[in-house]
Amino acid sequence: MNASKYIALLALAACTTVGPDYQRPAMALPEQYFENVSRDNPSVPADWWTLFNDPQLNELVAAARKNNADVRLAAARVQEAAAVLREARAAIYPDVSAGYSVTRNAVSRQVVPPPIPPLERTTNQLLVSTTYEIDFWGRYARADAAARAALLGSLASRDTVLLTLAGTAAQAYFALRSLDAQLTVLDVVIQTRRDSLELAQARAKSGLASDLDVYQAQSALSDSLVQRYDAERQRQLVERQLAQLAGRLDLRVASGDLFSLPLPPVPPAGLPSTLLERRPDIRAAEQSLVSANAQIGIARAALFPTISLTAGFGSQSAEFSNLLANGAGIWSIGAGVVAPIFDAGRRESRVEQATARREQALAGYQKSVETAFREVADALVNVERTGSSEAELQTRLQAARNALDLSNERYRAGYSPYLEVLDAQRTASDAAIAFVRNRQARLAFSVDLMKALGGGWKE
Repeated sequence: MNASKYIALLALAACTTVGPDYQRPAMALPEQYFENVSRDNPSVPADWWTLFNDPQLNELVAAARKNNADVRLAAARVQEAAAVLREARAAIYPDVSAGYSVTRNAVSRQVVPPPIPPLERTTNQLLVSTTYEIDFWGRYARADAAARAALLGSLASRDTVLLTLAGTAAQAYFALRSLDAQLTVLDVVIQTRRDSLELAQARAKSGLASDLDVYQAQSALSDSLVQRYDAERQRQLVERQLAQLAGRLDLRVASGDLFSLPLPPVPPAGLPSTLLERRPDIRAAEQSLVSANAQIGIARAALFPTISLTAGFGSQSAEFSNLLANGAGIWSIGAGVVAPIFDAGRRESRVEQATARREQALAGYQKSVETAFREVADALVNVERTGSSEAELQTRLQAARNALDLSNERYRAGYSPYLEVLDAQRTASDAAIAFVRNRQARLAFSVDLMKALGGGWKE
């Protein structure tokens, strides 16, 4: 083979990158969600929590995104992945080093022919050397692709942490506001039962009722007080949760109105096709698949010969002062080829391992996509059903309050026993608490929808 053909063959080999090229797996995605969606195509910004128009909530989410330890951990992982990528890209360049050495050797006198004096010698050497491995099989290119995918995956994981953190902070805030509303309801219930106790005591003194009514009224009042203590306990726990999320352990959140928080819009039709790009956890899973796919190329490249170039330039002399003198220069240049012959299948096993890891990453990617669509569908169902329930719960609450007023009037007039009043009080209290909790659920499910859709959407 002449030189031109040899050079052409090397050039062709230099363009070869072994291993499979990545292609996004084909998945059968529905055209739209099965649940009812909005028809006015509203847009929701990435900072979706601002739609609730609550400055305190905005401040808590901002503090959490800035101070939370999970965010700092995710940011440090991004920095690590970026450094790994820089290391991988630096491998395509030659490694150049410089050094100086001084040695003193003694030569044996008992050799044939006898050594030429001097028998003790000093050598000073100043050398700049370089080594370079030609990336014939694309090992460095695949390593660069794997490191880049790892970096993008770390960024997506950080976005997942931020999205989850904002959702957790918002839902904890809604739970706090719900407990504020429940405390207000319980205050009304407690006052109502105190008035009822005074009425029962007055009727018992007048001989119009038995002491049984008094005991029942006192029991009902104590039950309401216990409920209030438990609601206060839960509020303090939720407030501590918010303090930890925001990284402000001395946080105190003033009471607020749950029903002043607006409900954000539901998404428009046709969103499933873009869910893969918006969900950070899906993006992270895909980048894991990209990295695993590139690792196959790295493992396959180890099956082929490696070609290395070496070079060294410097000077050498017996005296340090003569290192730069004429005739002291030294140099070397060379090339080496190392090819695997027998390794008992070790390299092939590494290829099989990399292929198996890609299959694992593919399964993880598929699962993340399926989970995302299920979470969106579940969130849409929850938002819709709790919205439908709210009107009925409000009707139930109004009916329970009317029944309570009527039972109180009938008891005062002596037309009904006190047990009827107790039952009406319990029904009205339960209806009020259920109405409050349903509104909290609507807000919480709207946050689930934002998280499931990757945090907002565009028209």
